[in-house]
Amino acid sequence: MTTDIRPVRRALISVSDKTGLVEQAGALAQAGVDLVSTGGTKAAIAAAGLEVRDVSDITGFPEMMDGRVKTLHPGVHGGLLARRDAPDHMASMKAHNIEEIDLLYVNLYPFEATVAAGKPWDDCIENIDIGGPAMLRAASKNHEFVAVCTDADDVAAALAEIAEKGGTTLALRKRLAAKTYARTAAYDAAISNWFAAQLGEEAPAWRAVGGKLKQSLRYGENPHQSAAFYVDGSARPGVATIRQLQGKELSYNNLNDTDAAYELVAEFDPAKSAAVAIIKHANPCGVAVGKDLLEAYSRALACDAVSAFGGIVAVNRRLDRAAAEAIAQIFTEVVIAPDADEDAIAVFSKKKNLRLLVAGGLPDPGAPGFTAKTVAGGMLVQSRDAGRVTRETLKVVTKRAPTEAEIADMLFAFAIAKHVKSNAIVYAKDGQTVGIGAGQMNRRDSARIAAIRAAEAAEAATDYKPVLKGCACASDAFFPFADGLLQAAEAGATAVIQPGGSMRDEEVIKAADDAGLAMVFTGMRHFRH
Repeated sequence: MTTDIRPVRRALISVSDKTGLVEQAGALAQAGVDLVSTGGTKAAIAAAGLEVRDVSDITGFPEMMDGRVKTLHPGVHGGLLARRDAPDHMASMKAHNIEEIDLLYVNLYPFEATVAAGKPWDDCIENIDIGGPAMLRAASKNHEFVAVCTDADDVAAALAEIAEKGGTTLALRKRLAAKTYARTAAYDAAISNWFAAQLGEEAPAWRAVGGKLKQSLRYGENPHQSAAFYVDGSARPGVATIRQLQGKELSYNNLNDTDAAYELVAEFDPAKSAAVAIIKHANPCGVAVGKDLLEAYSRALACDAVSAFGGIVAVNRRLDRAAAEAIAQIFTEVVIAPDADEDAIAVFSKKKNLRLLVAGGLPDPGAPGFTAKTVAGGMLVQSRDAGRVTRETLKVVTKRAPTEAEIADMLFAFAIAKHVKSNAIVYAKDGQTVGIGAGQMNRRDSARIAAIRAAEAAEAATDYKPVLKGCACASDAFFPFADGLLQAAEAGATAVIQPGGSMRDEEVIKAADDAGLAMVFTGMRHFRH
C-alpha cells in the first residue's frame, strides 16, 4: 500500500436526506467498515439489520437540547482532526480513549429547501445545521487522513477506491475536501442572505454567493470560454427548475436567453391572457397576448419573423398542440413553458434539435431577490427589478389624456421595455409589439430602428400585421431631448409612456402637445445593461 492511501476502518454517518442511506451503509459495512451514527440516521441503519453504534457511545453524552448537541464533542472532533503521523496527537487520543474516524458522511439540514418552501422564521432557524458543518470542516482540514463525503456520489467514489486500492487516495481526499468547503460556504451564504432579507438589510457588511453545479457546459458565450451552470437553492421557477423533455444539450447562451424570455413572459398573468415572448440574444423580438397560445405566438412572430429564426420561445400557459405546431414551422432553439400537453410533446419529438423545457410554474415578477454581476476585483449586487406600474400610478402630463385603449397599450409596452436592453423603445398596439429598438447608444436611434423593424415586419406579415399608426410608445428611461419622442410620433405613435425626470421634461411635454400626443410619466425607470 502506497503511503497516500488510507484504510477506512471507521465511518461516522449523520444525514438529513436519507435517500440511499441503507445501501450506502451496507456497502461500507460489507467493506469491513465500523459504522457510527446519530439519531434518525442510526435508527434507519439499524432497522435494516446493520450493526451500528450510537455516537453517544464514543462521546459518553446523550443527544440533548432537541438534538442541537450531539457531535460537538472532543470524542468526535478529536477522531476527525488528529494527525495520524503526529505522536503527541496519537498520545492524546490514547489518553482520552478517542477513536479514529476515517470517513465522514454528512449531508446538512435542508435549510435552503425550508426557505424555498416559504416556511416561517422558527422553522428556518431550526433547519440551520451546526454540528454538520463543524464536522465537515474538521474532516476537510484533516484530509491527509480522513475522507469527507457530502452526498451519495462522494460515498460511491470512496467505496470504489476502497474496493480497488484498499483505502482512499490522497488525490480523492483533496477533491472531496475542496468540494466540502464549497458546500459549507454555499450553505452559509444561503443562511446569511436569508438573514439579510429578513432584516431588510440591503447592503450587509459581508455578502456571500454560493451555488451547486447543475450542469457543466461545453463552453461559454464563445468556444474559447469555459462555463458551468450553478443553482442557489431558491427554486425560482425558470431555468433552475427546468425538466428538459427533448433536444440537444443546453448551452450558456441558450440558458441566458431562456432566462430572459421566461422572466419576460411571466409579466403577463396566464389567468387573464395567453402570452408569448420570442427572444434573440437576450432581447425580445416579438411579444404578444391573445385568447390562446396559438394567437399569441402568431402575433408575437409577426413583429419580427426574421429575428425570430433560431430564437427562444417562452409561453405563460401549458403548451398545447396548436401552438406547438405553429412554433415548429420555423427553426427554434428552445421552447420553455410551465408545462406541456402530451400532444405538444409529440409535435416537437420530430424536431430532434429543438430543446423543449418545462419549468413547473412561472416566476413571480414582483418577488424580492437580488442579482449579482462580477466586476474587476469584486461584484455589483442589486435587488431584482421587481418594479411594476399600474393605471393608478400613471401621471398624465399632456393636454390630451390617453384613451383606455392607449393606456392598455402603454402598460403592455412598458412591461416589455423593462426586459429590453437600454436604450429601449417599444411600440405596441392591441397587446402586440409592433416594433422594438434595443441597446442603442441614444434613444432617437432606438426609436428609429423600432420603426424600421415595424415597417419591414408589416410588409412581410400576412396575418396579424404590426400596425404603427395609433400605437403606444414605451421608453425605459426619460427622453433627454424631444428628438426621440418626435421620432416616435413620426413613426405613428399617438401615446407615450416614459419615466420622466429629465431636466428638459417641459420641452419634451411641449413637443408632445404640439404633436397631439398623449403622454404619461411613471416615475420609475427600467435600465437594463
